[in-house]
Amino acid sequence: MSTAYDEPPLVGLDQPSIMAFSQLRLDLQAKAGVCRIRTPAGDEAWLVTRHAEVKALLQDNRLGRSHEDPATAPRYLNNPMLDMLITDAPPEIELREHLKKRTLYTGSFAARRVLDQRARVQAIGEAMIDAIIAKGQPGDLHEDWAMPFSQQALCDMMGVPVEDRSQLLAMMDRVGDTTNSEDAYSGMEGLFAFAAGITAKIREQPDDNVVSRFVESGLTDAEIGIHIVALLFTGLSGLASHVDYGILLFLRNPDQREKAMADPEVMARAVDEVLRATIGSPVLPRYAHEDIEVGGVTIRKGELVMIDFSLANYDPRVFDEPNRFDVDRSPNPHFTFSHGLRHCTGAPLVRIVLQVAYTTLFTRLPNLRLAVPDDQLHAHPGGRLAGGLAELPVTW
Repeated sequence: MSTAYDEPPLVGLDQPSIMAFSQLRLDLQAKAGVCRIRTPAGDEAWLVTRHAEVKALLQDNRLGRSHEDPATAPRYLNNPMLDMLITDAPPEIELREHLKKRTLYTGSFAARRVLDQRARVQAIGEAMIDAIIAKGQPGDLHEDWAMPFSQQALCDMMGVPVEDRSQLLAMMDRVGDTTNSEDAYSGMEGLFAFAAGITAKIREQPDDNVVSRFVESGLTDAEIGIHIVALLFTGLSGLASHVDYGILLFLRNPDQREKAMADPEVMARAVDEVLRATIGSPVLPRYAHEDIEVGGVTIRKGELVMIDFSLANYDPRVFDEPNRFDVDRSPNPHFTFSHGLRHCTGAPLVRIVLQVAYTTLFTRLPNLRLAVPDDQLHAHPGGRLAGGLAELPVTW
């Protein structure tokens, strides 16, 4: 049943429980494909809730990251990392720069190149499982597996030296803080300088990694430093969340886990089902470059648009029994990697890392089970732009 609101309702980061939508978000989806909301930053925006409207807007070049006055642009959250995504470049320039960046990223994250690195990702995972077993039971797979495995796998693919990873990640965590925006903004200059320094090191000793390929493209250290931060920022929290929630989905559905573990092709499909089924909050800002009519409403030029990929991934108009975890779901047109010209160029990397994460974990710990009742698990408490669970206690 749809619900009427006299004032735009506040849509924030909170979830009532893990792997569940707030009733508000469900009510908004039932009400319309595009709904007026208020953001945690206090601004008004449009929330796009249904698959058809999400697809239409992702294919519409009148929606993008540019705004005539970024300083006064409506925001979802007050955070410097999100502000990085807003540009004052004219829409046609923003699109041209986006396409240029896509070309750079596509070559660096090509599926063949990612597959060639699978053995390195596997080795990282095996060493971490060894450490988990040595540490003993019970274990916390968020702290000991989902976060560090995601961090080390991505940093390794990027080429970030091992000795620089902990400091880089700590600096990123600081600027990702959504509760202390003053401290977050003050950490930006040091973060970019540190990332540029990492690039300078890699320039001296290039290898088969993403940053080395950026160096070959002719970019400066400072430019590559921005790419390092942006890629890790957009990749880490989402990847760790999918590792956490994928483990939970497999533990909740042992028959589906058995199917996936028995056949690599099924596991590949299972990864996409985890990507579809993991519930997150709409965070990345987009702005209308012109008036756009969609879903029976008119989005005015300069207005903020929040695309709710998770709600669209559960749209019953497209997905049969969307609340059912089905490793054989096909087709599976989820939007977790966005769509069209905005489709994530790092998708091959994410798929490989998740396949290795689940296969390695359940091969090494076949009797893995939750150490607490399911209802005692809680989402990451917030304060950072990292997702996933607060902790994932297990025994084996």
